[in-house]
Amino acid sequence: MFETMEPIELEHAGTLLRGYIARPDGDQPRPTVLVMHSGMGIAHKEVVEPAAKKLAALGYVAICTDMYGAHLEGAGPEGFGPAYQEFLDNPSKQRARTVAWFDAAKGLPYVDERRIAALGFCYGGTTSLELARSGADLRAAISYHGILTTYQKAQPGSIKGQIVIYTGGGDPWAPDADVAALRQEMIDARHRDYQITLFGAADHGFTDKYAHEQQLEGLSYHELSSDISWAGTLPLLEHVFR
Repeated sequence: MFETMEPIELEHAGTLLRGYIARPDGDQPRPTVLVMHSGMGIAHKEVVEPAAKKLAALGYVAICTDMYGAHLEGAGPEGFGPAYQEFLDNPSKQRARTVAWFDAAKGLPYVDERRIAALGFCYGGTTSLELARSGADLRAAISYHGILTTYQKAQPGSIKGQIVIYTGGGDPWAPDADVAALRQEMIDARHRDYQITLFGAADHGFTDKYAHEQQLEGLSYHELSSDISWAGTLPLLEHVFR
C-alpha cells in the first residue's frame, strides 16, 4: 500500500506521523485536498489511497494524513483502538493534530496554500470538521459518514469554507438529533455555506466496501450512496478552488 506515493513526515506532540502524497507531475502550486482516514487507521484497506489517487488524476495534490503515528501504520485493533480512544479523551489534541497537518501541507512548494480542502471517511469526516472548526483557512470540509458532535462548537467567523455532510439515515453514530445539532451549530455560527445530504437507505460506513467484515449492526456498504457522495464532491471542489 502507498508504494507509488510520496511519504511525508512530521512530528506532533512527541509522535512521528507519516502520511502519503499523490500528485501530478511538476512543482507548480496546485489546489490540495487532505484525505483523512477512518478510525481503523491510514492503511485500512481501500479507503484513503484510492481516493487520493483519483484526486491526483484530476490535477489535485492529495495528502493522506496520519492521525495515529507511523508506528501504528497497518496495526490491528490492539494498536488503533487505544490511539482512537486517546483522541476521544483528549479532543483538543485531536483538533491540534489536524491543524498540524494543515500547516505542514501549506509549507509544501507544490501546494497552493490559499486552496486547501479536507475530506474524510468515518473518523476522517470527524477530523475534517474539527479542522474547519479550528479556524483553518479551508475552502471545504467534506465528511462521509463522520461523527458530527464536537467538544467545542464553531464560533461566528471560525469556519471559512463550505461544510459538506454526507450521512446515512440508519447511522447509529450520527442520529437525527446530531444532524439537527450540526445544522443548528452552523446557524449559531452564522455560517450559511453548508450542505447536508442524508441517504435514507444508508448506514454508517456506506463508502467502505469491507464494512460488513466488522459485523456491527448499523455498519454497511451502500454502493449508490457511496457513488452519489463522491460524484457530488467533484463539482464542489471545482467550485471552491476557482
